[in-house]
Amino acid sequence: MSTTALVPKTTNAFPAIKAMYLPAPVDSLDSYIQLVGSIPTLNAENERELALRLQQRNDLDAARQLIMYHLRFVVHIARSYSGYGLPLGDLIQEGNIGLMKAVKRFDPAHGVRLVSFAIHWIRAEIHEFILRNWRIVKIATTKAQRKLFFSLRSSKKRLGWFNREEVDAVAKDLGVSTDEVLEMESRLSGQDISFDPYPAGSGEDEGDHLAPIAYLQDSHADPAERLEREDWDDKVTTGLTQALQNLDARSRDIVERRWFSDHKPTLHELAAEYKVSAERIRQLESNAMKKLRAALPVAV
Repeated sequence: MSTTALVPKTTNAFPAIKAMYLPAPVDSLDSYIQLVGSIPTLNAENERELALRLQQRNDLDAARQLIMYHLRFVVHIARSYSGYGLPLGDLIQEGNIGLMKAVKRFDPAHGVRLVSFAIHWIRAEIHEFILRNWRIVKIATTKAQRKLFFSLRSSKKRLGWFNREEVDAVAKDLGVSTDEVLEMESRLSGQDISFDPYPAGSGEDEGDHLAPIAYLQDSHADPAERLEREDWDDKVTTGLTQALQNLDARSRDIVERRWFSDHKPTLHELAAEYKVSAERIRQLESNAMKKLRAALPVAV
């Protein structure tokens, strides 16, 4: 994270801003957090003045000051997401993006403070970042799954899997089905594993680790084999079509209805239709099938 970029520059000394808050190179995350924590908060009057300057005159210096005065709140919110195993600096960076979006859309005429308005934008950006980076495979795609992802941990009263009563309670509180709760709990409990074997020198015992590459091989993925199968299928289909066309109309009708129809008539039904015996229909069918087999590249 570029901590210098997180503190906007300003040359217009507003009441609470002094030169000490300008971004002399910040060499660590701790230094950045200490720096933004030392910036005092705005009162409602000064906040409204800056917001009006931005809204009415597109004053970018006012926007930078509004952002800088609220950087400490981003740090506070980002720290609440530290349990997801992602770098705090990255969470702060994403939260600052949300803050900038909130400042751009903030309207002081609504009578709310910027921090109350911005918190939703800050959290939204952090949520998106966590969902993109928490696992290699995206774990939550629907609105209900996102709600579950960020609520399930806080809903647990103990370690281990939910019991039935806890599942029902969480589902009721969040307005989702019990199946969705169980599915998300299963996803949260799982871990990503390497598709390839552990590299040499990684500290893992390769003898105890069967990598997915060893058992997830697709035997049908060879392009040459696939092309050969498709070419063979085309030949069989073409040969069958031509062979059917070479049959007399009655034999072709019998074969098509007896072999290719969803509602296969019996020999007796066809015999009554053609006014011959059932044995004659069987003979016609048998002779037609012999001609078809002879015409195809392989026996069917």
